[in-house]
Order: sequence, then structure tokens, then C-alpha cells
Amino acid sequence: MGKIIVFTNLTLDGVMQAPGRPDEDTRDGFLLGGWGVPYNAMAGASVASMSNIGPMLFGRRTYQDFYTVWHDRTDNPFSPRLDYAQKYVASTTLKEPLIWKNSTLLKGDAVDAVSDLKLQEGKDFLVMGSGVLVQSLMQHKLVDVFVLLLHPLILGNGHRLFTEGLPLVTLKLAESQTTPTGVAIHTYVPD
Repeated sequence: MGKIIVFTNLTLDGVMQAPGRPDEDTRDGFLLGGWGVPYNAMAGASVASMSNIGPMLFGRRTYQDFYTVWHDRTDNPFSPRLDYAQKYVASTTLKEPLIWKNSTLLKGDAVDAVSDLKLQEGKDFLVMGSGVLVQSLMQHKLVDVFVLLLHPLILGNGHRLFTEGLPLVTLKLAESQTTPTGVAIHTYVPD
């Protein structure tokens, strides 16, 4: 059975919204996008984390954003991995065929579909961003590993990964490292 590995950038106050660029996600008037760029932690950690990962899980917003930014680029090692990876997308608004090769729209309830995939696939799944999807998976205790890139930054507003209403989860620190720019990369597993 495969594991669900959540890999995401967070500020110290838990914001995950728009780490990559100013126009990435301006929902609710969020004007602080691009906050992760000065710390340059994601590139090396992302490629390393993706090297042994099988399929990817995406929510609609992150899937569309990643396609726009990373599809068919040749100037980095990240794009080919994304282009060729099997991608499963949770969405109630997208229709097949999806625009990115190797993409499958999850049918029915996303939590049920991911539960079934975990049993069938045998490889680990990587979830990047996709906060709404991750929160749904957390509600059903389907997340097996959290890789959190904690940036030394407090934004004060923006969409957060850990919100009210999530179940109690006790985690154990499995690995930790710090980048030269002060980003703490912590890997947690349920205790």
C-alpha cells in the first residue's frame, strides 16, 4: 500500500497560499504572493523529494497552476518529472480529457477515490500544495507523511494548511534540516 506524502511550503503562522509568485493565488485579496522566493528552499528539496515518488495527487487549483508554470519547460529538472508523472486530480469542476498528459480525474468523492488508489497503487503519492485536498485527506487520517518547509516569515493573513475543525493528530519528527536561508524542512509521521 502506498503512502500519501504531503510536501508544502508554510510560513511560521501556517500560511501556504502563493509561495511562488505574486499572482499565484490572489483569492480573498491576498497580496503577499511570492513570499517563498527569497528563501530559495523549494527547488532542491522538491527535486530530492520527488526522485523516488510515484504518482502525484492534486487539487484543481494547484493542478492548473502547476500546468501553467511547469508544463513542457526544459530549463529545470522539475518539469520533466511533472510532465511524465501520473497525476490524479480531485475536482468537481474539471472534465476529462485533462490538459496535461498522464492526468486522471478522480471520480466521485475524492477521499474515497484516494483511499482506493492507496490500496491499489503500491507506490507513494506526492501532494504538493493543494490545501483543500490535503485538509480533506487529513479529516480521514489518510496522510502518512508531512514534509513541511517552514519559512522564517510571519504574514498575518492568507490561507492556512492547518485550520479549525481538523482532527487531533500527534506527529513524530522523522527528519529535520535547515537551509542556509533559514528554512526548516521537517518531515513528520503520525505517532
